[in-house]
Amino acid sequence: MTQVVSKDGGAKAPGRRTAASRGNGAGPKRPASAAERRVGQGGRRLAEAFDRVSHLPVLVESQRRLLLACDRQGGSNGDLADAIESDAALAIAVLRAANNGGGPQQRAGGVEDAVEVLSSGAIRNVATATQTYDPFESPNSAAERHERFRRHAVATRHAADRIAELAHLDDRDELAVAALLHDVGRLVLAELYGGFEELDDHDATPDQRIRRERRELGIDHALVGAVLVRRWALPSGVGAAIERHHSPEARGHAAAIRLADLVVHYASGDAAPPDAIVEAASGLGLERKRLVPLLYEFPHSGIDRPRSSAPCPLSVREIDALRGLADGKVYKQIAHDLSLSVSTIRTHLHNVYRKIGAVDRAQAVLIAHDHGWL
Repeated sequence: MTQVVSKDGGAKAPGRRTAASRGNGAGPKRPASAAERRVGQGGRRLAEAFDRVSHLPVLVESQRRLLLACDRQGGSNGDLADAIESDAALAIAVLRAANNGGGPQQRAGGVEDAVEVLSSGAIRNVATATQTYDPFESPNSAAERHERFRRHAVATRHAADRIAELAHLDDRDELAVAALLHDVGRLVLAELYGGFEELDDHDATPDQRIRRERRELGIDHALVGAVLVRRWALPSGVGAAIERHHSPEARGHAAAIRLADLVVHYASGDAAPPDAIVEAASGLGLERKRLVPLLYEFPHSGIDRPRSSAPCPLSVREIDALRGLADGKVYKQIAHDLSLSVSTIRTHLHNVYRKIGAVDRAQAVLIAHDHGWL
């Protein structure tokens, strides 16, 4: 088994962990649901399916770009994270390497956390140990399935990041991981059931598809995917977001992934009813008018916006006031837009300057953009 070495020098193996070493470190476990018990009763076939999906092949171009980023002199952790997040299979391999072994469980909630835990040499070892596929050099049904999964995962991650900005969500690196892996359970079900692909009716909405899974299989890909990522010792929030991303009652990261998934299907011409999109947005407190620019722009919304692994120190109102400055508005215009007094806007912006260490409005806007808060 290939070993990788963390920055603290400890050896770790990216393979499966023993039952004694599993757990999510989140205190007492909640009782398993009937559906989860069915997952746990899958026995040998389920274990084999989990193992195969835990070692997914990587697009050969994704591997090449990550190796270049590892070898680049003066390259940043952000460059490495961007290369890893271009392929869900790479993200799985790197996150498992960072979260397994002798260190504390769930220490890497996002890809940038994993890059901090591992050295560039360790990440290179992980990348070179992965199998690859090339849909152009060796076209086959497996390569097509893997590439379809990769493209949808990356598109959903991009949409979720844009939605997190609109809804002012924290922990956007962890959200990015959950968005990349939201459909990993579909791969497990495809390994378990030979006819699973027949359930994938592109004329059906995402909610109709998951209801069909439950009816035909007695289980659904969201729950199976959540069980698998918990076995990988990823943070409990990642598993919870994946498990609930098809629930009409989803909130927070789960709601962002639900909406992102619908936006991607909508942009691809798949079935995604507008009323379902509006309903999903309501779980994040986003009004219909906030969705129009998102649906218009996606997927051609320009370059990726930076994310900060640290939570934003600003309140929602402070962000709104700062966004007004970024749009070139004066205090009076911002106050009118937010239905607040000019003195209140001035107080909000002075708090912004103090909290982020800015000396003027230009620096405040620049800092906020650099951290992905605007």
